This record gives sequence, C-alpha cells and structure tokens, in this order.
Amino acid sequence: MKLPLMPKATAIWLIDNTALSFEQISEFCGLHELEVQGIADGEVAVGMRGYDPIDNKQLTKEEISRCENDTSARLQLISSEVIDSLPPRKKDSKYTPLSLRQEKPYAILWLIKRYPDELTSSQIAKLTGSTKNTVDAIRNGTFREAVLEAKSPMDTGLCTYQDLEKALNRAKNKRDREEKKAKSLIEENTN
Repeated sequence: MKLPLMPKATAIWLIDNTALSFEQISEFCGLHELEVQGIADGEVAVGMRGYDPIDNKQLTKEEISRCENDTSARLQLISSEVIDSLPPRKKDSKYTPLSLRQEKPYAILWLIKRYPDELTSSQIAKLTGSTKNTVDAIRNGTFREAVLEAKSPMDTGLCTYQDLEKALNRAKNKRDREEKKAKSLIEENTN
C-alpha cells in the first residue's frame, strides 16, 4: 500500500478533523500507533501544521466517513492510473549533514589512494556527494587545504559498501568493454 505524502502532517489533520481510531490513522500514515497517540497528546510533531488529505487528492470525504462508521475498515488512498503508470522518480542527491561535510575531502583522498585507476573523478564525486572539480583538485594536490589524512567514506557515512561495489563493477565493466573494442579493432586492422 502506498503511503500518503507527509505522513505526520496528515496524521495531525486526521486526528484533529475526524473520528478515526489511532489504529486506522497509524496504518494509513505508516506510523506506529503510539506515535499517533503521541501526536494526539501533543508530545510528537509539536508545532507541525496538519496536511489536508482531501484538498490534496489523497482521500475523499466519503472514504473518511466509511471508515469512521466501521472501525475495522482501512483508509484507501485515491488511486490514479496516470500517477501509477509514471516511472519511479530518480533518486535525488542526498543531503549531507554539516558534521559530515568536513569529512568529504578525507573520503575522497581515501578513494583516490585505494582505487587510483578504477574510479573516475565523477564516480568518486557521486559516491562522496562532492563535485568533480573538488575531486580533481585533491587528486592534483591543488585543493585549498592540505588533505593529509584519509578516511573511509563508508565509515564516515558518506556512502555504503554496496554503492562502492556498484561503482567498482561499473568501472570494471566499462574497462572490459573498452579492451574488447580495442582487441576487435586490432584484429580488423591485422586482417
């Protein structure tokens, strides 16, 4: 089942404007029942404004009334064939907290030292959430600060082992394709 947009804000609106049970709200919003109770008690999501699921085309008044009259009924999101047929959204660049941003140059240096020929600057930039110019500056030794220490980007939380493995496999596959292409060109020229 798909979850509504902004689940806590939707839960706040449903608590304030309907007679739905905490169980119904928690199941619809994908929250724990105790979290919904905490929202109702004013202990969780303090100061957050409610998000009206009717105005935002997630629920209908009839659907809410149906579930208010039957406590065993479950709320169903309005489904749209147009929205359901859309391809999944590409993953956005992730937010890096301030405490981790200072770790990026160290992680870049670690990747450059460990995989100097395997990973391109753009792959390292993608793994660490940095820019290609920063990676090139560290690689060339022209970065604005001296980066003397190398730290694993997996240990600092900038990327996962799976992300690194995917990048390395992509680089290996690309290198293999290029070698095959070069061999076939050499064979064509010799024949």
